[in-house]
Amino acid sequence: MRIQHTGAYASSTGIPSQRARARTRGRGRLLRDLRERGGRGPRALTFAAGDLVVVSGLPGSGKSTLMKRAAGGAAIDSQDARERWDARMPRFLPYAVYRPLVRLAHYAGLRRALRSGAGVVVHDCGTQSWVRGWLAREARRRGRALHLVLLDVAPDTAREGQRARGRGVSAYAFARHRRAVGRLVAAAESGRLPHGCASATLLDREAADTLRKIGFRETT
Repeated sequence: MRIQHTGAYASSTGIPSQRARARTRGRGRLLRDLRERGGRGPRALTFAAGDLVVVSGLPGSGKSTLMKRAAGGAAIDSQDARERWDARMPRFLPYAVYRPLVRLAHYAGLRRALRSGAGVVVHDCGTQSWVRGWLAREARRRGRALHLVLLDVAPDTAREGQRARGRGVSAYAFARHRRAVGRLVAAAESGRLPHGCASATLLDREAADTLRKIGFRETT
């Protein structure tokens, strides 16, 4: 199925449900809801060359897992920066002490990737709206589009994901994430996509597990 307005393709092995059909809202901004398909969703999301993709959702919802499996070398994930710094720091040192260095390294890596002009898939925690603003400006500068891929999972499921990876966030931080992601989901469902986004794709855990590729068309 080709999404005409955004240059994105979705390769599906199942029959689209009524809820999963792409819907255009406003001036070419498009919502594709792939939730509640029982694992019969697309196996690939492919965007135009040079487009930018933001993957957002609750901590523990599976963003990093999805990006590592599906985005490959196009992924810019803050979790990767943290793991590199974790390996270099003494084990007794709390993460909060060197968190600013991790964030600096992550954003420096993102800046380098954006300067390359290639399509990029970026991890977003949902609370950093300025990052989406930065990416929207970059997409406009290069004459391409910004797309949002949003994981919509229950808070309990996200908490289980945090426990499984052995790394959680405080109750206060998790509440902030819930509010931010909740606003994103509600806005997408009503067709009010974040400023600068050309499209949004809503995934539940099963739809995310089905995806095997998030990528970009080759330039011709």
